[in-house]
Amino acid sequence: MSRRKKIYEGKAKILYEGPEPGTLVQYFKDDATAFNNKKKATLEGKGVLNNRISEFIMLNLGRIGVPTHFIRRLNMREQLVREVEIIPLEVICRNVAAGSISQRLGIAEGDPLPRSIVEFCYKNDTLGDPLVAEEHITAFNWASTQEIDDIISLTLRVNDFLSGMFAAVGIRLIDFKLEFGRLYEGDMVRTVLADEISPDSCRLWDIETNEKMDKDRFRRDLGNVTEAYAEVARRLGIMKEAPRAANDEAWK
Repeated sequence: MSRRKKIYEGKAKILYEGPEPGTLVQYFKDDATAFNNKKKATLEGKGVLNNRISEFIMLNLGRIGVPTHFIRRLNMREQLVREVEIIPLEVICRNVAAGSISQRLGIAEGDPLPRSIVEFCYKNDTLGDPLVAEEHITAFNWASTQEIDDIISLTLRVNDFLSGMFAAVGIRLIDFKLEFGRLYEGDMVRTVLADEISPDSCRLWDIETNEKMDKDRFRRDLGNVTEAYAEVARRLGIMKEAPRAANDEAWK
């Protein structure tokens, strides 16, 4: 990877120029961050797990017609993806009260919401990714009305699919975060799912025990973060057994 040009480095991933025009290589790091990068750690094997889980989900979403930037997995830590223009929004879909919505609205964590709720945050680390309304999005030209409609529609489709997929393996999908991008194909522009879907970007609870199986284990100092991620992978059938150390060697 050192011979490739680095395009962008985020908290959990690095993007490098791809082998062909219009492609990028997405590298999954072991870095874990929380609270707008104020809490940091390195969790061995987390990048490997997120790469495999996100690959599995993106492939299955593609099979039901959800357009994504994913092309294929290259190795244990890298994916080949289409280069897109990222829409500067974090799209959050909530099924059960947890995290910030519990704090903002005084709803007890774990209470089911009346219906799935889609929220938007302006993607800006300096500002702490503030919650915004559709009025802000169109006024500041972050996305068009049609793009917002497409994003909401795709988000709800993803929610339906993920809720069923996780429920089938004893996991409750509490909420999740998505990012979208503009894929330019000649004169056409499509809104496609980008970034990743993994326990880093979802809240996942065991249906029977409500045990957290996601990044909240890191945020709340619950421990066994990579072990929980590996258990998610095991239940999804990505790996036969959850290894003691979810490192690169365990997946070969």
